[in-house]
Amino acid sequence: MPRPRRCRWISVFPHVTCFRPDIPSIYPDNEITLTLDEFEAIRLKDLLGYDQEECAKMMNISQPTFHRIIKSARKKIADALVNSKLIRIQGGNYEMVTQNQTYGFGRRGLGRGPARGRNRPGAGRGIGPGGPPIECICPKCGYREPKQPGIRCISKRCPKCGTLMIRGR
Repeated sequence: MPRPRRCRWISVFPHVTCFRPDIPSIYPDNEITLTLDEFEAIRLKDLLGYDQEECAKMMNISQPTFHRIIKSARKKIADALVNSKLIRIQGGNYEMVTQNQTYGFGRRGLGRGPARGRNRPGAGRGIGPGGPPIECICPKCGYREPKQPGIRCISKRCPKCGTLMIRGR
């Protein structure tokens, strides 16, 4: 039986989840699916310019795993550009985290957020005793509302601007 996949940490949900060429293709299999962890890997490595070790720590994965993810993402994007395919960003094995959780360069080093104290009940989820309340936040306009148990923040839309919301603290 294979080992279960480790959740990748992502801190930014894309505002646009579909890119298509100007000229529609005549081929039926004209779509590429880029997972959210592949999107985050491209964002961290190619857009923000971090090296692979830092990116892997920010995503809570090993460096070889990060390399496989970035290699797969680049191949998919190249295929879509060269062959005029639609790029859809969705799915993957991920956990939304805030910037303070993953990018803290404090005394303890990089990427110490929710992973610290994992064996404690409620660790990293804000539900332990005295933990802060969890909110759903709109990344575009900043609208906040309390998170309702059983309803994921990323499945809700902001009532002000219609953008998909993310989980915050």
